[in-house]
Amino acid sequence: MFTRLSIPTPFQIGPVNAYLAGRTLVDPGPGSEEAWTALLDGLERHDLTPADIEQVLITHPHPDHFGSAKRLRESGARIVASTEAAAIVRDFGDRLTYEQEYFADFFDRCGMAETTAKTVTDLPEAYLSVAPGVETDLELDDGESVTVEGVELTAESVQGHSSGETIFTFEHDGRSKAIVGDHVLADITPNPLLQPPAEEGGRRPRVLPAFNRSLSALRDRDLDYLLPGHREEITDPAGRIDEILAAHEERTENVRALVDGPTTAFDVMTELFGDLPATEYFPGMSEAVGHLDVLEERGEVNRHEQGGVVVYEGVTQ
Repeated sequence: MFTRLSIPTPFQIGPVNAYLAGRTLVDPGPGSEEAWTALLDGLERHDLTPADIEQVLITHPHPDHFGSAKRLRESGARIVASTEAAAIVRDFGDRLTYEQEYFADFFDRCGMAETTAKTVTDLPEAYLSVAPGVETDLELDDGESVTVEGVELTAESVQGHSSGETIFTFEHDGRSKAIVGDHVLADITPNPLLQPPAEEGGRRPRVLPAFNRSLSALRDRDLDYLLPGHREEITDPAGRIDEILAAHEERTENVRALVDGPTTAFDVMTELFGDLPATEYFPGMSEAVGHLDVLEERGEVNRHEQGGVVVYEGVTQ
């Protein structure tokens, strides 16, 4: 039903998968000229132009997935996303400012040098050039549906990789399928990227524990086929999800072994990954904090502040 279009991105992950069915496009790629040219070429191979696209579905509000949506909307397409994702893609710059302010302070309290924390949180400003804001015409809540080529796609909220993340499940040719964005990837483990509180002053989402629960629930759905946001399609969803969960568990056990006396999240990241470039600090800290969140939720570590820095200590069982 869906045809994959490979769209180049300026990010380390490489090309993003856009999916085309009739006059519907899912995740059109970043808002760069290179990506737009590739998208035009892909549409032309199917005798289509941007003006022929009637609706664009967005799985999650990361620039490599939604950046070209504005141009498609200007050509007449309606934009479809979750309510939370819609608020972010409407003004990605405003969202980025909020994240920068939150994480500059958060990383400082995690044991990172203040100047380094500012450098790390300033880096994503480069994303703004490929993430023009776009209004959403149809906001889908969990369980609501949209029709594509006579087939009903159900929007389902998932957690772990991005705020406002949605997968689209459907039945086609007697098989259960889902477009999953970056929630499940074939040969790399998706990043459980840190997220700020939904509202200022709120509680920071515990992303990795939520990711593990979300993946377990999806595995139990017994789907036949997954269409991911990057790289190859997944023909054994349950098996691949089991591999990802096992990788998460192994890393969690590694992190537990590192908490020997008062330990910061920055200490954990350094022990796990060594001398990372600054461009990799955000995903590195996301991993460190995520696994510490899992351990804290299990009661295996305690978290407290010590001199303005958050430290973790192991709990004797």
